[in-house]
Amino acid sequence: MTLTILHVKVIHTIIFWILSASVLYALYSGVADSITAWTWVAVGLVLLESVVLAAYGWTCPLTILTEHLGAARGSVTDIFLPKWFADRIFPVCGTTFGVALLLILFRLFR
Repeated sequence: MTLTILHVKVIHTIIFWILSASVLYALYSGVADSITAWTWVAVGLVLLESVVLAAYGWTCPLTILTEHLGAARGSVTDIFLPKWFADRIFPVCGTTFGVALLLILFRLFR
């Protein structure tokens, strides 16, 4: 089977939704003071994604792959999201995750 841009977009979109759910679950855990093993799974997944992004110069390796397969440059080409939303993913999710981490730490050390 040959890997196509469509395959990468589907995989990347699934990963995006899993990581977005992880960010929201981490935030919920901090707000609701409900820190469980799933909280740490969610935090770990997002931190792992951060390490991968840092290792690739803050560009997702799946974006690089889609460009290698012939897609136009840009994050919109490798995920099923509207451009206006895709352009704001990192600031919105990053800020939300930062708040979630602060709340979790507050809950742990109060």
